[in-house]
Amino acid sequence: IKHIYNSKFKGQEGLWQSYVDDDLLPRLHGFEILMASYAMAHLKLDITLAETGYDVSKGKGKRLGVYLTNSLEEPQSLQRDLFSQWLSTESLEANEVKKEKPIMVVMGNPPYAVSSTNKGEWIQNLIEDYKKDLNEKKINLDDDYIKFIRYAQWFIEKNGEGVVAYISNNSFIDGITHRQMRKSLLETFDKIYILNLHGNSLKKEKTPNGGKDENVFDIRQGVSINIFVKKKEANNKLAEVYYSDVWGERKKKYQELKNQVNEIRWKKIKYRKTNFFFVIKNYELLSSYKKGLLLSNIFRINNSGIQTDRDSLFIDSDRDNLKQKMKLLFNDSDEKFCEKYRVKNSSSYKIVDIIKKVDLEVGNIEKILYRPFDFRYIYYSPELTSRPAGKVMEHILGHKNIVLISSKQQSTFDYQHAFVSDRLLERCTISLQTKEGGYNFPLYLYDKTNLHSSTRQPNLDQKIIDQIATKLDLSFIPDHEDPKAGKKGTFNPLDILDYIYAILHSPTYRERYKEFLKIDFPRIPFTSDKKLFWKLVKKGRELREFHLMEHEKSDNLITTFPVAGDNEITRRITKTSPGFELTDKKKKIGRVWINDDQYFDNVPELAWNFYIGGYQPAQKWLKDRRDMKLDNESARHYQKIIVALVNTDRIMKEIDGLIDKWPIE
Repeated sequence: IKHIYNSKFKGQEGLWQSYVDDDLLPRLHGFEILMASYAMAHLKLDITLAETGYDVSKGKGKRLGVYLTNSLEEPQSLQRDLFSQWLSTESLEANEVKKEKPIMVVMGNPPYAVSSTNKGEWIQNLIEDYKKDLNEKKINLDDDYIKFIRYAQWFIEKNGEGVVAYISNNSFIDGITHRQMRKSLLETFDKIYILNLHGNSLKKEKTPNGGKDENVFDIRQGVSINIFVKKKEANNKLAEVYYSDVWGERKKKYQELKNQVNEIRWKKIKYRKTNFFFVIKNYELLSSYKKGLLLSNIFRINNSGIQTDRDSLFIDSDRDNLKQKMKLLFNDSDEKFCEKYRVKNSSSYKIVDIIKKVDLEVGNIEKILYRPFDFRYIYYSPELTSRPAGKVMEHILGHKNIVLISSKQQSTFDYQHAFVSDRLLERCTISLQTKEGGYNFPLYLYDKTNLHSSTRQPNLDQKIIDQIATKLDLSFIPDHEDPKAGKKGTFNPLDILDYIYAILHSPTYRERYKEFLKIDFPRIPFTSDKKLFWKLVKKGRELREFHLMEHEKSDNLITTFPVAGDNEITRRITKTSPGFELTDKKKKIGRVWINDDQYFDNVPELAWNFYIGGYQPAQKWLKDRRDMKLDNESARHYQKIIVALVNTDRIMKEIDGLIDKWPIE
């Protein structure tokens, strides 16, 4: 409003009053679902108009077109009282805007809510356009902000021309499951402008030079300003997409946002007609990357990990605590217990009903890798566990096996999204966000018909194994425990896993192919150089053994725990109170405090800050045990974590030192 006044009516104040009455107010519409926000919108608009010189007392009595209604739903027709009658009037007038008014501009800051409660038939039908032909296990397209984009798109399509201008969650500009959404927007509009403001603390975003990157709001999700333009002339071509980044601290971003749209340095995107990304991607290395073998093709089966939906109930770091909880659960637990552990039915998982049909089996308490190096106990029952992930877990439970953990469509693959386990696995063992859960690739598959059978076969595609054998001129032994395995001229399943593990931990590999590692499972380049192959196998094996804490040097502790006390972890680890104190800047070592008196000494700073997946294990392990007491076993376990992290950093650098050039051939 102020922009219109300042640009067109300065010096023409005599025309402003009639312009507001006859042109501005009839074309200004707003929908708000919250009463307080609705009232505030009216108040602020009244104040703004008054500041420009508009006199309400001399106006034509037209109300401000801000309505109390849910934008994504049609109005209710049945009303029962005076207040409801007023609401009905609001809804009817809002509905008239939706159906009759030629809306040319839709702008705002739509709400972000993955678990949207806006599930009306009208908007659900519209959003289906964004879900066509998607073959993903989980489609994250029901967020409110996505529904509001589709809602605005519908207005402009109906009108035949117009502009959408939103500041919103930016996950849609490069999310894999958003590809049909982007295609739909490209088909509707003629030009699309994306001003990426970044600021995603979930991804630990930093500026290109490694500096601090802040959100323009006090939220964790990254945001972008999106402008979609549709001209009246028919255009059968897909839209042109223009992109620009804004990095840095919040004040700097605010300053840059004072620029006019035409002052921004836009770069035209050459998008590919597969994912239609609205960000700039470097595809120069794609041809060499595609020569690698897709991880999901190398292994015959994979699956995400266990998801209980009630971890505080079914998972515990103490076996006896878990046992007691299960006894209470199965013996008509009281209301307080049910409330504390979310023991209730849901539409897809009727836990209260299931408990009545199964018996408590203490033998169902199993060890699980919950987070990197964080072993806990789970009450695991396929009948009771919400998502038991039996496709893979049946080959781990009661069997000797090793599982490679990796990610698919991982937007934060610059962190180390690869790990191993010989236990049951939770869905988010390595991935911070539920939507980016890890995938598990067991090394062996066991006979399903006999749970106690030791008969197994490698979970590897035979054609790919034959290709590798030919390339390396080696004979394949299908079990690494076979007496023939390890002899000169042979290789086995564990060699393959260790080689892959080394590649996934190469810093150069991660940086070189980071754009493609965000899109699908990793592709693994296999060398024909036999010497290089065995060197990488050796490094991968060393990594695996440290991560399983079974390396011969895992017990060679480099830290001390020198002060006696009650061993209770009371220190809260936050940004302002990190828990780590640097004591030797030259050696970059320090102390990790667990309370006001006790600490682990000689802890390398790199270990404290080291990432595996979305977690910093040296910090995460302690955070999750606050108010618990360390016993001898758990204190030594933490010290072994530090050993593993330091050696992981060393071995990763050594892996890069073995590879002279990329791509590996």
